[in-house]
Amino acid sequence: MKKLTVIFLLFPLMIWSQSQFETAEKLYKEHKYVLAEPIFEKYLKSNPSNLETIEYLGDIAGRNKLWDKALLYYKKLKQLKPSEANYHYKYGGALGMKAKDSNKFKALGMIDEVKGSFEKAIKLNPQHIGARWALIELYIQLPGIVGGSESKAIKYSTELSRLSAVDGYLSRGHIDEYFKRYAAAEQQYKKAVAAGGSKNSYEMLANLYKNKMNQPQKAKTILETYNKKSQD
Repeated sequence: MKKLTVIFLLFPLMIWSQSQFETAEKLYKEHKYVLAEPIFEKYLKSNPSNLETIEYLGDIAGRNKLWDKALLYYKKLKQLKPSEANYHYKYGGALGMKAKDSNKFKALGMIDEVKGSFEKAIKLNPQHIGARWALIELYIQLPGIVGGSESKAIKYSTELSRLSAVDGYLSRGHIDEYFKRYAAAEQQYKKAVAAGGSKNSYEMLANLYKNKMNQPQKAKTILETYNKKSQD
């Protein structure tokens, strides 16, 4: 009887706590991050191991470019559930952004951990597309002397093509564009448009025309084609 009484006393508190989370989640999905954050923080105090709440708070910190704060949340997620690929991916992403904002000497000390986080995500989830995109970006932007490698970027692009034809074409086009092989990039982006017709495919092709090939009219036509297609 005593146990039953305790349950009934705690029940309203449990309902209120759950309502707190739902309110914060709704605000987050409405992009009202400033309002959502303190509610998530309050909820986390009474539910310190709630993975969803920790992830939301990490994502909010990341959106605000508070990389150290985001890393604390993502590190906690990795500790609570080390088998979840996405937590390693997000930790690597936040650490990579911190490295980008740091001085070169300090950034060099973070590179191996950034790579390792993305590689761990792929090991845990061989289908992980985002981690491969992140490694491509890392390898093309790093100078060769500290581990940059176009061949390694192409390797991950080839892996992407096995998972998603569109991502394969887009990633290979992105590599070509980075190294100023604009005609080759154009062909890859066109293949991506033909393969899937995603908004991202059209936008990457349009951006190439506008920003790299000095063909604004082509860029305009490409976007108009997508808008017309999406309205049909």
